[in-house]
Amino acid sequence: MASYNLLLLPGDGIGPEVMAEVEKLVRWFTKTGIARFETEKDLVGGCAYDAHGVAITDAAMDRAQAADAVLFGAVGGPKWDKVPYEHRPEAGLLRLRKDLGLFANLRPAICYPALADASSLKRELVEGLDIVIVRELTGGVYFGEPKEIVTLENGEKRAVDTQLYTTHEIERIARVAFELAKVRRNKVSSAEKRNVMRTGVLWNEVVTRVHKEEYPDVELEHVLADNCGMQLVRNPKQYDVIVTDNLFGDILSDVAAMLTGSLGMLPSASLGAEDPATGKRKALYEPVHGSAPDIAGKGLANPIAMIGSFAMALRYSFGLVKEADMLEKAIANVLDSGLRTKDIAGPGVNAVGTGEVGDAIVKEMEKLAG
Repeated sequence: MASYNLLLLPGDGIGPEVMAEVEKLVRWFTKTGIARFETEKDLVGGCAYDAHGVAITDAAMDRAQAADAVLFGAVGGPKWDKVPYEHRPEAGLLRLRKDLGLFANLRPAICYPALADASSLKRELVEGLDIVIVRELTGGVYFGEPKEIVTLENGEKRAVDTQLYTTHEIERIARVAFELAKVRRNKVSSAEKRNVMRTGVLWNEVVTRVHKEEYPDVELEHVLADNCGMQLVRNPKQYDVIVTDNLFGDILSDVAAMLTGSLGMLPSASLGAEDPATGKRKALYEPVHGSAPDIAGKGLANPIAMIGSFAMALRYSFGLVKEADMLEKAIANVLDSGLRTKDIAGPGVNAVGTGEVGDAIVKEMEKLAG
């Protein structure tokens, strides 16, 4: 039985509650003999700041570096709004991304037929939706320097953020998108703002070249990022894989998220470069939703995004493709059965709690495994 090293970072708010449902699945995999997971757990975000004065400790980072994959819950909440900027809860996630070299963020947006009516769009526009947004994660305006607020001679203040991209950064994210499209529907849509931004011009040029030289059999289209956002709510099923920069990816992935009916449904994966010696990548998996402090501790959180993130870890970090397919099928079957947490219950539907959904998915896995 293969053994894998998995680091769990539940974080703040509903993070520990949804992570607990993944732990049920980890125990199930080990019990059945399908795979063995050696798990460690550590603090990140506000709880780490409370305990150690930082959003993530060096010791936790060492564990993350050593792990085959990291599962991350959620961070933040009003309690830490006045924490110094460099120690805010989100700084823990940013350090994980930076130190692990996680440059590619994969955000699937899938609309299960059982939930099509929960979307804000008409059923026919979203039923069967299956797209992935590939977001560049370590470059762009979130990390470019200078990044500052300065006081001018006249007393006014000026804020500066810098959008920077290199050829190498664009090449490697483009390759991730093209490789993903090859095992999906073979189409990549590259979103930028080449009409007003020089980084958009370079992005367009590099993606075009990588396509021509390395992936000519994959369909490529270029779309302005603002138009892409409009098309996502007009005709989302025209897309397969969307590749874009850090800022636009942040925005477009949240737009795509709501097409599915709930942020509680969407997983994500953040991948690093492939190690030439082992073929493995550093990887972090997390739900798209936040810490939802308003419902924390009430057993109301939807665990499906967290469980879906574990399914992505099975697929991309552990090579357990059949098992990932089985887990995703189990999620779909539970939804088809009518089980709903409050966020997706709809009028007149009796909602169940976090634990009930997790238990149902484990039971469905038992059925599918035979």
